[in-house]
Amino acid sequence: MDEAQQSNDPRKFLREAVFSDGTEWFRIPPEPRCNETVKIIIRTGKNNADAVVLIAGLKQYLMKKTSHDDFFDYYMREIRIEDHKISYYFLIECDGQYYYYNCIGIQSEGEWKDESCSVEEDCKKHSFSIIPDFHTPDWTKGAVMYQIYTDRFCNGDASNDVVNNEYYYINGTTQHPDNWYHYPVGNGIREFYGGDLAGILQKLDYIEALGVEAIYLNPIFVSPSNHKYDIQDYDYIDPHFGVILTDGGDSLQGNDKDNSHATKYRQRVSSFENLEASNRLFASFVEEVHKRGMKVILDGVFNHCGSFNKWMDKEGIYKDAKGYEPGAYHKKDSPYHAFFKFSDDKWPENDSFDGWWGHSTLPKLNYEESAELEDYIMGIAKKWVSPPYNVDGWRLDVAADLGHTPEYNHKFWKRFRRTVKEVNPEAIILAEHYGDPYDWLQGDEWDTVMNYDAFMEPITWFLTGMEKHSEDFNGGLYSNQDAFKRSMLTNMARYQTQSLQVAMNELSNHDHSRFLTRTNQQIGRSITKGSESANWGIKPEIMREAVVMQMTWPGAPTVYYGDEAGLCGWTDPDNRRTYPWGREDLQMIRFHKEVISLHKNYTALKKGSLLFLFTSPGVISYGRFDLLDKFIVVINNNNYETESDIPVWMLGIRDDMPIVQLLYTNQQGFGFESRIFRADHGILKISLTAFTAVVLKNMPQLG
Repeated sequence: MDEAQQSNDPRKFLREAVFSDGTEWFRIPPEPRCNETVKIIIRTGKNNADAVVLIAGLKQYLMKKTSHDDFFDYYMREIRIEDHKISYYFLIECDGQYYYYNCIGIQSEGEWKDESCSVEEDCKKHSFSIIPDFHTPDWTKGAVMYQIYTDRFCNGDASNDVVNNEYYYINGTTQHPDNWYHYPVGNGIREFYGGDLAGILQKLDYIEALGVEAIYLNPIFVSPSNHKYDIQDYDYIDPHFGVILTDGGDSLQGNDKDNSHATKYRQRVSSFENLEASNRLFASFVEEVHKRGMKVILDGVFNHCGSFNKWMDKEGIYKDAKGYEPGAYHKKDSPYHAFFKFSDDKWPENDSFDGWWGHSTLPKLNYEESAELEDYIMGIAKKWVSPPYNVDGWRLDVAADLGHTPEYNHKFWKRFRRTVKEVNPEAIILAEHYGDPYDWLQGDEWDTVMNYDAFMEPITWFLTGMEKHSEDFNGGLYSNQDAFKRSMLTNMARYQTQSLQVAMNELSNHDHSRFLTRTNQQIGRSITKGSESANWGIKPEIMREAVVMQMTWPGAPTVYYGDEAGLCGWTDPDNRRTYPWGREDLQMIRFHKEVISLHKNYTALKKGSLLFLFTSPGVISYGRFDLLDKFIVVINNNNYETESDIPVWMLGIRDDMPIVQLLYTNQQGFGFESRIFRADHGILKISLTAFTAVVLKNMPQLG
């Protein structure tokens, strides 16, 4: 940056120099408690502002310049946080002109043209905020997570495998493919490959070597499907994932669909010997994971259960079984009658219960009419985060759907948070949610969400032009840097900083197509195109671009098992292929290990600030920084070479400071060889070949 840029020239207000956020470098402390004093800091260009005002609620505070460096002045104001949320933004005066700064960025009063609202109203809408006593677990901030769909990861114990015809479920009986690499079939919920907790235990060395800090497990409680979002018994780990000590009985024969005859299944899942042994195995599993410095997150499905559930027992699995009460399907006077909403009075075998989205296999839980049900689920929430299991958090399935009204939904999650945090204050509460999560992220319900709106979707559209199910291609969003930046900033503004830092940033998961398949830019599903076509035309270089962004973006980067090994797949069920043991893409694994290691080594990449530096068609560059380290990430998603002028002065990097390239990836491969750059008048000129990503960093100053 030259001298003219640094001067207080009325013709040049340095809007690019203005920055603040909710990280611990611009808000001290970042997560204040009630009645605590907080220092709020903003930077402007050096000698570039006449006055800076902090506008917090209905109050205005003149800020004091407390320090400066080569490029910036730093203004600070202390305010006392009381017992309610405070929203704030900044007003900056320069030579009689006024500029407003909030989460979205800087806006000039004189340039404001939106007739639907004033610039002040817009600033309030996207203001920064402080919620006293809202703390998200420090271990989760920037933590590298690994999502495992247990049945498809590793078969460590063949004795607990679901066998062919063990029981009947949704138009067919269970099947166990002989070939581990067999692609899932169209209606694959009854296919079981044998993955289990023993298999994950056997692969913990691999998971640990990858650099994982937390393992998120799709549901593992007793359930009839392989996905297990149709919970049968919340109190126990499914013996098919755990331990089967008591076995015997018969599978179904011929065309028999009556599960009362599935005595093998009934014994396996109702025997308390099997159930307690499976719970003991899980406790030892968590203990082993903890010994390795990793955490465990369970999937909680509390909006609905399954028709096999012991409270409903539509299939008669628990009928007349010792230790179980009669299910609500069979008897009106069942102790679980109020757990469900029935529309007709026709017992036994009452099919008139509410199903989630009309699915009779997924009975909707009727909390509003059963305090006992709410208490029971709160007991489950508490049980698994307490000894002897000591799980480190919950991922909450379809969390916004729970209950019959928004009012009850919020009431439930407030109690859920209190229940969990009282016994395990550092347990994460992470919800599945599509759309704006703002109402649930006010400090008294969820900690954060699976980050679709402010991560998966914008990155997918920008890098591939594909919708996350591979069901649409949008050329207008493909490589559209402006749409990407606008979407990211707008959606990130709906999060508290502490929620954003722990948000689950995924490229793929069990509900959407594999990201590597999206790189082929083809619309399809396995049922229409066949599973093999998901492997065709993929572009690993674009996958690597995405991984670079995943590991350098605010949040908790979460790898869906097998993504790191080059696994492809259309959307559900094809995205639930088995981990390709013995057929891994070893180069992709190596790349993941290296980028994960880079992410974990620097606080700036886990909790640092984010600042967009440069965009042009198909090109984005952003910085991640704290007081010590300044990272520059540049992505060229074009199929041709580009040149970019990156204003690294915005990160406080001087021309005499060496900038080292830490990694690169392009169509030819990837590497981690160092290469030294220097800025010229605050600008780093860099050329990138097609589909290239680079990560650069300031070198530490010696002496």
